Amino acid sequence: MLPDTHDWLLFMAASFILLVTPGPAVLYVVTRSLSLGTTAGLVSALGLVAGGLVHVGAAALGLSAILAASDVAYAGVKSAGAAYLIYLGVRQLRGESRGGSAGRMPALTRWRIFRDGVAVNVLNPKPALFFMALLPQFVDPERNAAGQMLILGLSFLTLALITDSAWALAAGRAGRALEHPRFGLLRDRVAGVAYIGLGAAAALTGRAP
Repeated sequence: MLPDTHDWLLFMAASFILLVTPGPAVLYVVTRSLSLGTTAGLVSALGLVAGGLVHVGAAALGLSAILAASDVAYAGVKSAGAAYLIYLGVRQLRGESRGGSAGRMPALTRWRIFRDGVAVNVLNPKPALFFMALLPQFVDPERNAAGQMLILGLSFLTLALITDSAWALAAGRAGRALEHPRFGLLRDRVAGVAYIGLGAAAALTGRAP
């Protein structure tokens, strides 16, 4: 069930390069941290990883092949994810996402932020196709392929949580410099536009290879 050590190390090296390169997930975590504080960024990173567990499990079971084969399924999931990101952006622009001072949010707000992170990742079909394309490259087909893919996927998500948390901490520090009321409205506007931009990009980009 365990992947070959050499293949696992090679996979982790490739994963690290991918994860430290700023992409939609990093932008999402950074925006959350800047607008709501470090705690929100960390909770968002945890939510993204929890959503990633769905994709890893689907890839290991072969369910991601449905998205790869069906244009209708892919378009439906992609549209739902894009709409949700735009919804988050509109809420941010209207000031509905603020939940008190940064780092001291009530438990319900933390849960909502975590839930948003899960939804954003689950409703994005590209991670499913990504795992379906990447994980088999490091799997020995003569052994338990599903088990190896599961371990590789969990390793990727663990590394993702570490790197996204680092981005959240860095952005949270920068966000504290913008806590003055004079900057609050501008911060919300920038964050809202970032969410809407992510949603538009998700809606307009084509199917991953």
